[in-house]
Amino acid sequence: MPAPFAQAPEGRLRLRPPARLNSSLGTFDATGIGPSCPQMFFSTEGNLITSLLGNLINTPLFQKATGQTEDCLTVRVHRPADTKANAKLPVLFWIFGGGFELGSTQMYDGSGLVSTGVDQKKPFIFVSVNYRMGGFGFLAGKEVLADGASNLGLLDQRMGLEWVQDNIAAFGGDPEKVTIWGESAGAISVFDQMALYDGDNTYNGKKLFRGAIMNSGSMIPTDPVDCDRAQDIYNTVVREAGCASSRDTLNCLRGVDYDTFLNAANSVPGILSYSSIALSYLPRQDGVVLTDSPTTLAAAGKYAAVPMIIGDQEDEGTLFALFQPNITSRDRLVDYLWKVVFPDLQRQQISDLVDTYDSSILAGSPFNTGILNNIYPEFKRLSAILGDIVFTLTRRIFLEATVAAHPDVPSWSYLASYNRGTPILGTFHASDILQVFYGLLPNYASRSIQSYYISFVHTLDPNGGTSSEYPLWPQWKEKKELVQFWNNKSNLLKDDFRSKSEKWISANVDILKI
Repeated sequence: MPAPFAQAPEGRLRLRPPARLNSSLGTFDATGIGPSCPQMFFSTEGNLITSLLGNLINTPLFQKATGQTEDCLTVRVHRPADTKANAKLPVLFWIFGGGFELGSTQMYDGSGLVSTGVDQKKPFIFVSVNYRMGGFGFLAGKEVLADGASNLGLLDQRMGLEWVQDNIAAFGGDPEKVTIWGESAGAISVFDQMALYDGDNTYNGKKLFRGAIMNSGSMIPTDPVDCDRAQDIYNTVVREAGCASSRDTLNCLRGVDYDTFLNAANSVPGILSYSSIALSYLPRQDGVVLTDSPTTLAAAGKYAAVPMIIGDQEDEGTLFALFQPNITSRDRLVDYLWKVVFPDLQRQQISDLVDTYDSSILAGSPFNTGILNNIYPEFKRLSAILGDIVFTLTRRIFLEATVAAHPDVPSWSYLASYNRGTPILGTFHASDILQVFYGLLPNYASRSIQSYYISFVHTLDPNGGTSSEYPLWPQWKEKKELVQFWNNKSNLLKDDFRSKSEKWISANVDILKI
């Protein structure tokens, strides 16, 4: 299995910050793909289909088949063949996505990217990190806050970065040339790593990373660890685990057997459900690890300001709007966003947000598809709203904040449109995993983006040595332009679409909390 970077977070170490390994592993075979942390594919509650799937996936047989175990805090390292210990190659540190509920380093083989780097004469080392998810890594509530046990998944990621500093030189890597890269929840985690401890990204006097790439995610405005929504989740987990009568419910959760805790942690709404982006588990400010809401930290410049690439898929929201077929009118759309996603707001506020979006079937997401793909009334408008609030327009607002706070730090941004025409989904959230990460379609989009990224890893500039086949990618602050990627070309796009909606979201970003 890959190398562990922390003690197994089970038994007395469950629901506690990661404990560093202080003893030698001795002779250790690290060539396998390794375990996955416990997953939350589907909730064990909810409608008949998702609850059946959730209970099936939580069975010991399925967990064993997919390598799920609490003893999962490991890193995988891919490097070019015959790399010498003194090679000092730059390092690309991958944080996977999955809504903070599912995902694993098992799913991401970085060898293809490493080979591409070699082919381009820009070799690098690829490192991926496992971290705890769901109730194992992001359980919140006042009991968790009082115990100092919040944001454990972020702390796992941070310890993985520290492992790189301590060990990557032995693999031929340069610990002073680390770029962190993530997709979806992984991209949100990238910004959280920039914002942890008010932007202190040092370890033993050295910077943990020098650059950042965020695919579909940045700052997410959140309520505190002890907010009402988080407390409701905690209370549900406690009840389902049989710990409600305990004097110390958190300690009781640490003591129940694995299957009991897994089923209890997965008894709350999941991302692949009606609740959608109203996540049960995600990073929340605790006053220490995350001192404030990420939007507040970004606006105040309290983050490690490093050169960065950030962008989105054109139709980020379609995947999250598949599960609400009852939303067949404007009023139902308003009620859904108000009651499920933002219950602390006034209904009129949500109504105002909805009215910034064109009600025409021609206007929604998947964008530029005319009268097609509206699988239920309001699907396309809901898709546009969900995609913008979490990803696309929040990205623009984030870039505005970073340029204001740190105007000398360069940033580049993009919009991917290479899957336009895909029925219902368009260029959907996470489709870049196939195009960019794996390059399964060896087209212009995958080749050009990989080339830009690998150049960035080497020089902190996507244009740094990139083939003349690909045009200059201007910094975002110059004219606020995106590179728009297609299957066979790219072009510059003014980053001003849906400006009326952006203006409303920007003015209300501090109250649009999940």
